[in-house]
Amino acid sequence: MAETSTSRSAGEMDGEAKERIAERLSSLENLYFPRAVQPRASDSSQRKSIFLDLLARDTAVFLERYGTQLTSDELREFDALKDDYEINWHLNHLRTIMSPTSDELRSRSITVKNRRRAYLNKLISDGQYFSEDAMREREPYLHHEYVGKFQDPSGRSMARPGERWSETLMRRTEEAFLVAEIRREQQRLGVAERDWVGHDRKQVEEEEEEEEEEEEEEEEEEEEEEEDLEPAKGEHNMKANGSAAPSNHAETSAAEQMEGETLSAMEIQDQMDQFTYIMQQKFLSGEDHQHLDYSKIDEDVSLDDHWLREADDDAEEKYFAED
Repeated sequence: MAETSTSRSAGEMDGEAKERIAERLSSLENLYFPRAVQPRASDSSQRKSIFLDLLARDTAVFLERYGTQLTSDELREFDALKDDYEINWHLNHLRTIMSPTSDELRSRSITVKNRRRAYLNKLISDGQYFSEDAMREREPYLHHEYVGKFQDPSGRSMARPGERWSETLMRRTEEAFLVAEIRREQQRLGVAERDWVGHDRKQVEEEEEEEEEEEEEEEEEEEEEEEDLEPAKGEHNMKANGSAAPSNHAETSAAEQMEGETLSAMEIQDQMDQFTYIMQQKFLSGEDHQHLDYSKIDEDVSLDDHWLREADDDAEEKYFAED
């Protein structure tokens, strides 16, 4: 600390520059303040006083806390103090952030990619973020195209073991929302109505209802015509059989269409693997910003330990392989 005090006396920052910087920062919201001064930080004039006091006491700490809020012109005002090793380090670090070189940008890009991949491994180990239900909730249409249209949709609405009735109702409401979202996306993309999610099941149900109604009508007609002549009755039966044929044909066509989209368990797993891979790539490329805070991931230095361990393991394996 004695060395720091001596080096700071070699230069002095302009007083007016301090005033301008403190004045501008005091107008900003959501800045960090230590707990001890937080009660005084609610008022802008008090915030300015806090900034000026910190600039006078410890410029290095000021730069550490608020340096990223400074402009390049404001940062130049601190050059008078750059003989101080700690202050000079902060100045160089902040300028690197503001105006990085191509090599620094490349290095930063590699660091971010490695940290995201390390965090990806943590998410995979956790098992929740990349579970089928969680991925389907984030990308319902994509899940439908890769997996959902080959699955039995009725299973999603059934009660699960140990589930309370209120939980089942809540899950059914969420399922209805996801299905509606899938259908909206299908409509937006111009998908034929016959291929809309839930269309086949609805169609089969309507055809079954029509068949039941026709059978009831036929029974009523047969009862009314029991006393008619046999030829007339025979003619009626031929008409009844003829009217039922198109309905059976429609049901067969729907069944064939559903059967055409049936996959084996191995094929469905392959589809699921493809869908999971795409979702993982979306995370790595930064497309999950609505669900995750990438700034915290990209700045998490602890994630670097993952790659240091891997590098040590690789070096150890290479050492023993050479022996």
